[in-house]
Amino acid sequence: MATAAALLVAFLAALFFLPPAGLVALAALVALAGGVEWARLCGLGGGTAWLYAALAAAAVLLILLIGGSAVPATLWVAALFWLLGVPFWLARGVRAGHRALLVAGGFVVLVPAALALALMAPADVLKVLILVWIADTAAYFCGRRFGRRKLAPSISPGKTWEGAYGGMLGAVAYAMIVGTFFDGSRAGWPAYLLAGVVLAAISIVGDLFESAVKRQAGAKDSGTLLPGHGGVLDRIDSATAVLPLAALLLSLPRP
Repeated sequence: MATAAALLVAFLAALFFLPPAGLVALAALVALAGGVEWARLCGLGGGTAWLYAALAAAAVLLILLIGGSAVPATLWVAALFWLLGVPFWLARGVRAGHRALLVAGGFVVLVPAALALALMAPADVLKVLILVWIADTAAYFCGRRFGRRKLAPSISPGKTWEGAYGGMLGAVAYAMIVGTFFDGSRAGWPAYLLAGVVLAAISIVGDLFESAVKRQAGAKDSGTLLPGHGGVLDRIDSATAVLPLAALLLSLPRP
């Protein structure tokens, strides 16, 4: 608990007090740390894992340097990956034989999320992360209280459909509160309702995908960097899926 609290305080301090260049460095560092863990889950070890992670961090910096249409194009690739590609992949099963796909997929998981972290306003990043945390917490408690039907028993036996619905309700309630009282948009309730449902669903997909990747690697945690909390990917699995899509939604005209 102390580790989680310290990490949260450190992250929030960095998010709100670092200059733009510092946020870019933070995003690249997240991609680097996550890249090492992802590479190891793909069976890459030693210097190869660090090379993979360095390439992921370098991709973040290169896309930011290029600018222009490179950033939205990368975010759209991620959105299609999480909305269409990953659900199909999970339905077919994530296996150790998919090593090449997993290696390539790691860049789609890490790079767009890091770009969103670097470019979104800190307040927007926090709003999105709170939505993820609320959805996850609501899903946990609703699943414990009402859970009967398993969501994905072969991937994450503890998750239920009832928990997923509870997570979506929590996310929707939060999104509508934010839209009404913080963004001043009562007329935009349908949009915020839809955004809450979609982002909560994608957060579950992100969680399940990382669980499936760990399962194919025979690993309980993605790493050991965070004492008592596993690795970096264990803490950001849902956020890697949600942040790119949220960045795209926030770029649309507000109702």
